[in-house]
Formats: sequence, structure tokens, C-alpha cells
Amino acid sequence: MNVLKFGGTSVSGAQNIKAVCEIVKHKSEKEQLIVVVSAFSGVTDLLLKAASTAASKDESYREIVSEIEKKHLDAIKELLPIQIQSSLLSHAKRILNHLETLLDGCFLLGELSNRTSDTIVGFGELLSSCIIAEALKQYVPSSEYKDSRELIKTDNRFGKANVDFEMTNNLTVSYFSEHPVRVTVMPGFIGSSKDGDNTTLGRGGSDYTAAIFAAAVNAERVEIWTDVNGMFTANPKLVKQARPIESISYQEAMELSHFGAKVLYPPTIQPALDKNIPIYIKNTFEPDAFGTLISNNPDTSSNPIKGITHIGEIALLTLEGSGMIGVAGSSKRLFEVLSDNGINVIFITQASSEHSICIGILDSESDKASVAINKAFSVEISQHKIEPCIVENGLCIVALVGESMKNHQGISGKMFSTLGKNNVNIRAIAQGASERNISVVINERDVKKALNTLHEQFFEDNTKQLNLFVMGVGNVGEKFLDQVHQQKKFLRENLKINLRVIALSNSRKMLFDEEGISLKDWKSGMENGETANKKTFIEKVKALNLRNSIFVDITANAEVSETYADYLEDNIAVVTCNKIACSSEYGNYNHLKNLSRKYNSPFLFETNVGAGLPIIDTLKHMVASGDKIHKIQAVLSGSLNFIFNNFNENTSFKEVVKEAGVQGFTEPDPKIDLSGVDVARKILILIRESGYEMEMSDIENLSFLPKACLETKSVPEFLESLEANAAHFNDLYEQARSNDSRLKYVAQFENGKASVGLQFIAKDHPFYNLEGKDNIVLFFTDRYVDQPLLIKGAGAGAAVTASGIFADVIRVGNI
Repeated sequence: MNVLKFGGTSVSGAQNIKAVCEIVKHKSEKEQLIVVVSAFSGVTDLLLKAASTAASKDESYREIVSEIEKKHLDAIKELLPIQIQSSLLSHAKRILNHLETLLDGCFLLGELSNRTSDTIVGFGELLSSCIIAEALKQYVPSSEYKDSRELIKTDNRFGKANVDFEMTNNLTVSYFSEHPVRVTVMPGFIGSSKDGDNTTLGRGGSDYTAAIFAAAVNAERVEIWTDVNGMFTANPKLVKQARPIESISYQEAMELSHFGAKVLYPPTIQPALDKNIPIYIKNTFEPDAFGTLISNNPDTSSNPIKGITHIGEIALLTLEGSGMIGVAGSSKRLFEVLSDNGINVIFITQASSEHSICIGILDSESDKASVAINKAFSVEISQHKIEPCIVENGLCIVALVGESMKNHQGISGKMFSTLGKNNVNIRAIAQGASERNISVVINERDVKKALNTLHEQFFEDNTKQLNLFVMGVGNVGEKFLDQVHQQKKFLRENLKINLRVIALSNSRKMLFDEEGISLKDWKSGMENGETANKKTFIEKVKALNLRNSIFVDITANAEVSETYADYLEDNIAVVTCNKIACSSEYGNYNHLKNLSRKYNSPFLFETNVGAGLPIIDTLKHMVASGDKIHKIQAVLSGSLNFIFNNFNENTSFKEVVKEAGVQGFTEPDPKIDLSGVDVARKILILIRESGYEMEMSDIENLSFLPKACLETKSVPEFLESLEANAAHFNDLYEQARSNDSRLKYVAQFENGKASVGLQFIAKDHPFYNLEGKDNIVLFFTDRYVDQPLLIKGAGAGAAVTASGIFADVIRVGNI
């Protein structure tokens, strides 16, 4: 004999009940079955609502009863042929009339006792079981109905009654030995006391009913049929990558169900465990899926972690003080107080010094618990031997569960470091000697991030999901998104990095999608986005609180650069090509670097100098390995190099500058490039990354632009001034040609002094043959004395800049 239990979602409506009947019919061909059913989905809640509404003298309970009645009568009419509906409709109406009579009594008395509540809430199973039993006869004619209240006997603890197993087992064995029918349909959740009162086994008790009957008849297996493919490695509503667990031990299943896995009611496991009866969790809507097997012999060859689970809405209570040290009975008094007030303790941890003890309880009970504890320890509190109870609300417990964890070193360390890297603060830790469960208390705001981060670490082959928030989708931004779209599959398969773009913003619109923006048609999505607002953008990024979040700044906007601290303080990495922050006042630069270290938030800006060239990264490695930078010579402006390489007697200076802008080599305002400000920023960043403290004002800017050009107020005005001063630029070109040299805009640093300016470069200099938009940097160091370290390559352009940003994003993924 086997026992099948079908949950509320499995029997929510006629179509689902037909699917249940097909499953039962198929299985009954091979074996005798007990079928335990829950109330229709949502009915138990409606019954509780109707009871409380009636007790508060609100006549709207009648509307709730009408809703319950319609739900059941509609199911009967859809499930059964017209000619055999009448008897079942009459039976259902008698049950509903009884329900309404009880509710009328609650309304008249204005009260609801626990005894009455148990009777009322059990009507859901009584109705569903009689309907399903009758429907099943159309598939299995030899099926019968049996009221569970006649077999399951309990005490009078209404709401969560204790089963008298001796009496229950005797009645169950006796009944089934006398009624060897193919299928017996029984209501779950309900029983009766020895006095004949209706009782319930607690919410989710239909699972328990199935296990009780299975143990009584020594069933070969228990099958819990629900709407998911078994127990999952994490809550799939919070962790999209969660997957079914194929095999798990009774103890592991008990831990997972206790810590919030909703598929199974925790007490269910004990009767099956006592008789070593395997439990299968199956999906009514995918009956061929394997599901989860709970047994004494689970597969232990794979991951030692079987699942990650959590309990929300937790409060942490701490009792501490010198008056607890070495004083016997302090813990006993604390737990007695909580027990006397009906408060369940979910989590316990105590310092070895005995100075404090910390407990986790439901948030809703924290005020009652705090008052009771302070009252019990009032003498010690008045004598300042113990502090008043400290209450922290808005927390949750996250737990790793696995029978084999005790055989694997470093799991707890990996758990803590994984959470720490994502700025998830651990408030308390508990781990039993069995090492089956490692629990931590964290802020409830961080639960989704914590679950996903841990699942990524322990179940996803170390695949790291990076969540990108991109501001700036112009030339460079568009290339960056194209590269991300093109390389997503490669990164996932080869580097174990899963990239998702969660938000995009330009100066007009911003678009958010927590599941990831489709990069095939992001432009149309942007058009339908909301109005761009930098403050709102930051608030949304923080509110989402996603793991491995990266803010990507692809603008040249000063206001955007001022927001970096907000991101770094919230453990959000910053990747930027915007040079303003790192070339701002040294105090601000240093502050951002310190925030990055303090909050473990990467702050990367490789593209600040040399676009996609590995200049800053190389410099960092040299400094980190102990090398000392003494001198830097560089051509750092790809735009200026392009301009002076293409400026000749046949082309006006203005036209070359305009062409550089068209090709994306200059900033939107080319005066930033031509004035030397952009180059000064770049050399300043290299100086600071070399370990020197310097301000922008310390750099001598030897501008080659006439004063009239520098004083212009707009881009068109600036371009016109270039044309007006064409003779000046032509003279520079002629002077270079006559000296057999070339014009290069050079940045240099030596002996604590720095300058930027146009220079005439002779043929024997490394800079002479620098073509197109290339950059070149020479580092003279302790280790590179006679021959400097030389880095050379394309230093401007949307594609190479985008690739540099992309490389920084990947660096974050590899940290």
C-alpha cells in the first residue's frame, strides 16, 4: 500500500482535480492507495477570514461563505455528469449549511473559541475530500471515502493537536484490514479528540496526515504531490537558478522544511522516519518528473550542501551583562520566561564568556518577549548587573543545510566570506555539533542578495552573476552594450561570468528591469523608459540590492562622478571612463579609494588613461610589486595625436578637429582636448596611481591655443575661432616641418613636477613615429632605468574605449 497526498494547488479547480484523478487511476492499477487531500487552494484562508469577520460582528462573512460555496458547487458541476450531481450537491450544501450555522453563532456571540475555530477551518478538507472521492469513482469505481476524524485521535490542543499514535494506529490498521478497497480518499489536516471534538494538526497538516497513515499501515512510500518539482536548492521565487534536489536525507529535509521550505510540513517527516518509509515530493502538473526522494540513503557523492533556506520576519533579542557570568540558571530563567509566554525560540547563540545570550524569535512576538524578559530580570537590571533586553527587528535567518558538511572543511568560512564580499552583515551565527546546519542572522533587506550569492557559490559551478547599471549610452555606451551582448555566451561558458544589464540611462530617459534588459532592442525600451533622474537612479539601484552590482559610468559628466561615493558605500562596484573623479581634488580621489577598500567595492578606471590600453593596470602591478616610478613621458591624447598626424598644408586645422569629433576621438566639447585639460587629467591620474600626491593646479599647462580660442563659450564658437586663428596653427606646422620634426602633445612627470604641452619631436625620439590616434607611455622606474617600460597602442575611439570598460567589468567578476 502507498499513500498519496495532494495539496491545495493540486486540487484548485475541476481541471486540476481531473489531473489528480488520472494520476491516481494510473497508480491504482499497480497498488492499493490511500489518497489524502487538502482543501481547495485558498479556502482555508477564506474560512479563517470568515470566522474572524463573524466574531467581529461584521456581516460580510456571509459573502465569504457564498464565495466558498460557489467555488465548490462549480467544481461539482464541472466534474460530474448531470445525472449524478444531485446527491453530491445536496451533501455539499448540508456541510455548507453547518458551516454557516457555526459562523452565525460566532456573529451572535461576538467571539471565536479555539475549539470552534478548529471545526470551522476543517470544513475545507471535508468539502474537497467528498468532491474528489466522488469524482474519482468516474476513474476508479472501487474507490471509497473515509473521514479521517474517525481514525486520527488527538488531545484537545486546538490549532495544533498532538496525535495519540497508539489509538490512531490501532484504528487505522483495523479499518484497512476490514476494507481492502483499491483507493481510499481521506481529508487531511483534521482529526478528533477522545471527547469527539474536531481538531486540526496545524497549517500544512495534510502532509502529516499522509505520514501518520503511512506509518500505521507500513506503506512502501509516501508521495506528496504539489505544484513544483520537489524540494529546491533555494526558494525559486527568490533564486531563479534554484533547481530540484533529487535525493535528500530525512534530517536534511527536516532542517529545510523547518527553515522555510514550504513544500513539506516539518512534522511530516517523523512518522516516516520512524518506519524508514521513503517520501517522494512530486509535481501534479509534471507527473513524469522525478521530484525529490527523502530517505535514509540519500546520494552523498555530489554537493555536500543540499539546500539554502531562510526564515523571514525575525527579531534578535540579546540579554547581556556581568551578572550572567558564572551564574547558574540564567539561561534556564530566560527560556522559562519565553515558554511561559508561548514564545517559540527559533535561533540560539551564546558567547563562551557567558556575558551574553542571543535568541531569534518571530518579529511579531518581540515586544511581548522584551517586556516579559525585562520583568523577569528586573532585580538584576535595577542593580545594573544585566542590561535591559536589546531588541533588533527586521532580520531574517539564512541557513546552509547538508548532512555531509561535517566531512568537508571550510564551508562555513566560504559562506561568511561570500556574504562579506557582498556587504551582507552577519548579526549572529549558530552551528550545531552535527554540522548539518549553519545559520546566520542578517538584515531582511539583504535576504535576496544573500540567497543568490550563496546559491551562486555553492550550486552554480562558481558562476558569478554581474548586475550592471549603465549610465551613458552614446557612442561608447552603445559599443559597450554591443560587446556585452556579443560576449555573454563566451563569458558564461569560459569565464563563469553571467552578465545582466539591469538599468540604462542617458540624459533624457532611464530604464530598469530586475530580470535583465534585452540587449537586442534596448533602444526601443529606452524610449518607453521613465524620465532620467540621477537621484532616483541611485535610489533604485540601492533598493534592488542585487549581488555583484556594478555602476558603469560612460559619461563625461561632473555630477555623475560626484555620485561614486554613494555607490561604493553600498558595496556597489564602480567602473568608469569618466576622468573627473580621479582628477578632482586629491582628498576626494583618496576618499573614493578608501571607500573602495573599506566596503570591498571595486573602483576601476582603466579607460581614464589610454582608452583600452592596460596602462593603469600595469602601473598598479608595478607599484604593488615594490617598483618605484621616477619619471613618466607620454602622449596621452589619441584625439590630439590624430589631429596633428592629419594636419598638413592641404588641410585646415578646423577641419581636422571636426573630423576627429565625427570619428569619436574627441570629447563632445573638443576644447577640453585641445586646451590640454584632458591630458593634464590623465597624467595627474598616472602620478597619483604611482603613489605621489598632486593637484591639478600643480601641473603646468603650456597651451598651444591662442587666448581667443580658450575664451570661447560654445562648441560652434570654438570651431570658428580655430578658423579665425588658422595662421597660428599653420605657423606651428611649418616650424615643425622646417626642423624635420613632428608635433606631439606630450605629458611628462619628473622630480615631483609635471607639465603638458605641444612639443617638436625629433626623428630619433620614440614619439616621432606614433601614428593615427595611438597613445604611448614611457615609465622610468627602479627596475626600468636605461630602457623605460613602453606601452603603446590605440588610445581613442568608441570601440577600444568600450573594450577597456568591458575589461574592467570582467576584472570585477574575477575579484
